[in-house]
Amino acid sequence: MANVTFSSPRMKKDVTVYATAGDTHTLLAVAKNHRIPVDFECQNGECGSCAVQVSVLSGKRPLGVMLTEKEKTVLTLAGRITKEQIADAEVNDIPPPWRLACQFIVRHEDILVKF
Repeated sequence: MANVTFSSPRMKKDVTVYATAGDTHTLLAVAKNHRIPVDFECQNGECGSCAVQVSVLSGKRPLGVMLTEKEKTVLTLAGRITKEQIADAEVNDIPPPWRLACQFIVRHEDILVKF
């Protein structure tokens, strides 16, 4: 199980939900299932409307990072991540600060999602 805390000025307070690790649901699917108002349009990683900031809360080294090609392209074009951050994710498993909620698969780690 993973605790996913959603934080946004659009919500009255932060909301923490439980996500089953390994079920391959995206962060967007978790948000939709719990009626968290994360913006989205295409749900396919092409528009970038679901860009969110994700931080690992455990204090441990984050689990392996898998950026999809769509995330790399869309977030780079939007100026949310740099080529250096992509390289750090691929080589050193250091997650970039921004992800696409429709592409990010929830792992077995507690995270904070700001949008």
